[in-house]
Amino acid sequence: MSDRTVSEAPAADGPALDAPLLLGVRHHGPGSARAVRAALDAARPAAVLIEGPPEGDALLPLAADPRMRPPVALLAHAVDDPGRAAFWPLAEFSPEWVAIRWALAHDVPVRFIDLPAAHSLALKEPHGGPQGEETGPAATEEEVTPVVDPVRVLAETAGYDDPERWWEDVVEHRSPEADRPPGTGTPTGTTPGSTPGTATTATSGDPLAPFTALAEAMTALREAYGDGGHPRDAVREAYMRIQLRTARKEFGDGVAVVCGAWHVPALATRTTLAADRSLLKGLPKVKTEMTWVPWTHRRLARHSGYGAGIDSPGWYGHLFAAADRPVERWMTKVAGLLREEDRFVSTAHVIEAVRLAETLAAMRGRPLAGLTETTDAVRAVMCEGSDVPLALIQDRLVVGETLGEVPDSAPAVPLQRDLTRTQRTLRLKPEALEKELDLDLRKETDAARSRLLHRLRLLSIGWGEPAEGRGSTGTFRESWRLRWEPELHVRVAEAGVWGTTVETAATAKAESQALAATALSEVTALAEHCLLAGLPEALPVVMKALADRAALDADVGHLADALPALARSLRYGDVRSTDTAALAEVAAGLAERICVGLPPACTGLDADGAEALRRQVDGVHGAIGLLTAGPAPAEGLRDRWSTVLRKLADRDTVAGIIRGRAARLLLDEGRLTEDEAARLMGLALSPGTPPADAAAWIEGFVGGASGGGMLLVHDERLLGLVDAWLTGVPADTFTDVLPLLRRTFSAYEPGVRRTLGELVRRGPAPESAGGAGSDGADHPYPGFGPGLDTDRADAVEPVLHLLLGSPPQPAEAAV
Repeated sequence: MSDRTVSEAPAADGPALDAPLLLGVRHHGPGSARAVRAALDAARPAAVLIEGPPEGDALLPLAADPRMRPPVALLAHAVDDPGRAAFWPLAEFSPEWVAIRWALAHDVPVRFIDLPAAHSLALKEPHGGPQGEETGPAATEEEVTPVVDPVRVLAETAGYDDPERWWEDVVEHRSPEADRPPGTGTPTGTTPGSTPGTATTATSGDPLAPFTALAEAMTALREAYGDGGHPRDAVREAYMRIQLRTARKEFGDGVAVVCGAWHVPALATRTTLAADRSLLKGLPKVKTEMTWVPWTHRRLARHSGYGAGIDSPGWYGHLFAAADRPVERWMTKVAGLLREEDRFVSTAHVIEAVRLAETLAAMRGRPLAGLTETTDAVRAVMCEGSDVPLALIQDRLVVGETLGEVPDSAPAVPLQRDLTRTQRTLRLKPEALEKELDLDLRKETDAARSRLLHRLRLLSIGWGEPAEGRGSTGTFRESWRLRWEPELHVRVAEAGVWGTTVETAATAKAESQALAATALSEVTALAEHCLLAGLPEALPVVMKALADRAALDADVGHLADALPALARSLRYGDVRSTDTAALAEVAAGLAERICVGLPPACTGLDADGAEALRRQVDGVHGAIGLLTAGPAPAEGLRDRWSTVLRKLADRDTVAGIIRGRAARLLLDEGRLTEDEAARLMGLALSPGTPPADAAAWIEGFVGGASGGGMLLVHDERLLGLVDAWLTGVPADTFTDVLPLLRRTFSAYEPGVRRTLGELVRRGPAPESAGGAGSDGADHPYPGFGPGLDTDRADAVEPVLHLLLGSPPQPAEAAV
């Protein structure tokens, strides 16, 4: 079947190969990796050929660099379109990586023989093909999943319902002394589902026996399924055969080929050179660049690179690295992790878990305890049957968060080199595990870190995302969530068109976005981003675009959306030492135009439009608060805004939710007395007002999480008005207002809702008693009503004096 034969006459450095040695492997398989190393040690080939893009040949010597730490990946991208890229990931337990390191260690020529990336990136076939993980337009699961999964077919043929379990039994847990582990019988001229046949048996201890058996199995599958649903494989295999012919002319027949086992039958097939070249004729081509980039174990757990995602890269890495007693060593790792999380795990737990795993393996007929058995044992012994700590083990150990490293000598775009230098200067090491970063912008290093992260966000390099801080809420604090993903290298390559450093690239992109922006809010958000990122060179262009858009835009809604970002930007001058004077003039002009145009814009709105404008009124109110609270407040702006709110609160033509919100904002600012607020509520809830409009007014006044619930708790007059209105709503219209009311009150804290319920249940104090809490009232649990409950106030007064540190006054002095 195979071209491989080994001469009986041994040579000084191993047996002489009289035909190419085809080593079919499963990508990212530690068992295959060990078998490849043993086969290469035994055969001592004159050259090693590996499935991979030939453009990576010049980068292969870097694999021997001690600073190269897998997992890593070859990254190829089109020069003219960096976003069109592909990865070829390699882990420490990948057979290809083992073959590369073996060849470099033994000074044996090594090269890639798969279809060049220049062709694979240009082909318009579905992305994510088996030769590498491609980025670009997302492919569906059907496009990236092989129609025929060879491992699954072989597992089913051997009587297994789980292909991963079959692979572990026959390859990953294979004993070196075994001829052929149970279940490796392969179909001979049969289709899946038939009784397993018996393949050729190799001599005990023969390191080439596993590859012979696997090649026979794949030959049977290729005879039954052809290309298995991958038409591009024919092109790739034609190119590999051409490269194999070239290598045989240069090195003779003593070459070894490490490739996916699926391709072995095609490489062993005898074809003519002309036939193979005809398959490659007319292939599209693009100019590409290639380099090494760090990879992660988590990304190896996806069905992407080489079309061979693995569910447990951390477990596979452990199997490959463990010299002996893999189960015992694994249980020790698990125990160490759980102890770090303050869980009590003793040595006895480890011993018992090992015994249980081995017992489960024996009961299930497995040659060695696999991941399933060890997981079951850990759950029962160390996790007390809980899946919560088991999820941590799955994330940290079974999958793992290992991030590889690449030496500085690897090729990289100038922007990547500048980013790497900056990361080292600021002591921000890229890590695969998500971490929280709290910054104090008053410190020079933290301020520089903040500028870097904001510049990267502007360049669409999402290394960090802003997070809610757990400490101070001041403007000098920032919190970030950092997590480095391999795809960010592609984003860096894409951003390289803007400049050679992070600062110049972010400046160029900000200027371009300012000129291309069509909405005023886009430009104001960009101005805010430029201040956060510390891009003074871009601000003149952004400010000119902002002034131009603001002068031409007459839509009050657009102005209201733009003002909050400008107001926030003006707060950054103190902490970040940036000049925001240019923004102040524009912001004041926008605020004046909003004050003029807002009242007419609040009439004739439907429910959705009124809700949207209510949110904009809130945003403008907060923005004006910022504009008038700085060291150089806009003169008279707060008074003009209060006048606008008063107009909105008094006009019957304004939507109810906006009138209610305006009244509430005035009340909070102290520009509306409690009596006036009660009068406005009484008018809004009068019998002549349609129930839906009244409910909208209530939502605007006390809705949301703005403290409206506590306002009703402490102002019994307002609660009484709401209660009286609600009880008077006709039954035929009650269902119409119920959704609005439910949305309003559901946003309150549980404690607030409970207090309001108790007050409503008790009801207002009887009028005959003179009102709730009035002198002479005999009402042990008063609810709400007019007047002041002096008895309850007197009970609280001593506590207030104690908190304030002031002595209580005599009763007659208080009067």
